[in-house]
Amino acid sequence: MPIYHRETPIEASAEQLFDWHAQPGAFARLLPPWEGTRVVQRAHSLAVGERTILDMAMFGPIRTQWVAEHTYCERPTGFDDVQREGPFTSWLHQHRFHDGRLEDRIEWVPPLGGLGVAVAGGSLEARIDRGFQFRHARTKEDVERLVAGPQGLRVAVTGASGLVGTALSDFLGSGGHTVIPLVRKKDDVERLGGIYWNVREQVIDAAALEGIDAVVHLAGAGVAEGAWTDERKAVLRNSRVDGTRLLSEALAGLTDKPKVFISGSAVGFYGDGGSDVVDATTAAGTGFLADLGKAWEATTEAAEAAGIRTVKLRTGIVLAMNGGALPAMLPAFRTGTGGPIGGGQQYVPWIHLDDLVYAIHFAIGNEAVRGPINGTGPTPVPQGDFARALGRALSRPAFFPAPGAAVRMVMGGEKADELVLSGQNAVPNELTTAGFRWAHPEVEGALRALLGS
Repeated sequence: MPIYHRETPIEASAEQLFDWHAQPGAFARLLPPWEGTRVVQRAHSLAVGERTILDMAMFGPIRTQWVAEHTYCERPTGFDDVQREGPFTSWLHQHRFHDGRLEDRIEWVPPLGGLGVAVAGGSLEARIDRGFQFRHARTKEDVERLVAGPQGLRVAVTGASGLVGTALSDFLGSGGHTVIPLVRKKDDVERLGGIYWNVREQVIDAAALEGIDAVVHLAGAGVAEGAWTDERKAVLRNSRVDGTRLLSEALAGLTDKPKVFISGSAVGFYGDGGSDVVDATTAAGTGFLADLGKAWEATTEAAEAAGIRTVKLRTGIVLAMNGGALPAMLPAFRTGTGGPIGGGQQYVPWIHLDDLVYAIHFAIGNEAVRGPINGTGPTPVPQGDFARALGRALSRPAFFPAPGAAVRMVMGGEKADELVLSGQNAVPNELTTAGFRWAHPEVEGALRALLGS
């Protein structure tokens, strides 16, 4: 019977490690992003008898269901789960927690028993090892940041079901914080424990915001979706400007105000910056996105004037496997037909999704972070360098160019020029100066972490 074992030092107690694994959100944080695993049913606790059901990829398009059941649980020692249904002949996973150390031990038998060991044991063990390298690295980053930060906060989040909002909610939830989504359907208030708001009708349940510790505003229609018609531009503007104004004014009128209001913005604020370095002190640029950014940020004034510490988070291109720009790039790059776009000289102000979540958490707990900040990685790169880094992460060539004229034809001239063919050499000086530590400071390392390579 093969046995897999991994230990990792973590600056946390056994109790803290156990409690992190027991919290809502922790399990989602442990799923390797490249695996494409879907949660069908999540265990409600670590108690004996609780089950998790996963829909997971096996080989290529072939998928299978995995049912795991908890068979042992003792705080803070750890817990065990066994496979009740799934691809392995048998699987026993022992999670053990120690002061300053995380340990995982797996006894497993592949399909077809000894024959499976001989034929595919090596490749399966490599896949297990790759997954647990990720799990231990993610656990270490998450737990150490959460333990060192503020405890027991009530955080209201708009856009909580989006790419960033989901990851942030899982991360905060795993740390014992209470995440309260702002929801647009009244039926979801009780079901999700949310707060009702309706941007179109300019209605918000302000009383439910009383006593909230922090508000993170991420809602807004996607700028990459649809053609930039006049009607679409109005949707993009209204979803940001009207929504931020509604929320900002509601917060300003509270008796028990939040300590911090983090309001999403974007590096499009700077327009096309060329190769010039831009930080939060740089003036706004020109173009639709720059004008949108200026109007968007201006609507936080009510909260600022009311004395709420306000952070305007100018986010770059978020790298993730379940949304954003990267999944759209992968088909071409995986077939070796990816490469520079429009000459490849425009800068890509990228950020790994984890680092954006960590930056928001850092901003929530750090009084020094206020005003505009860049939510980007510390090493923006020209688009051609980004393409080559992605090619190396996939072990594929990346030299097939996409001419600017072709991109404009597909996307529309203005949209292509502002979203793809221009860029910002945006650096996060404010976060760096405040002491933020990056988990993924280099673009190739960030891509490899997402792709499992």
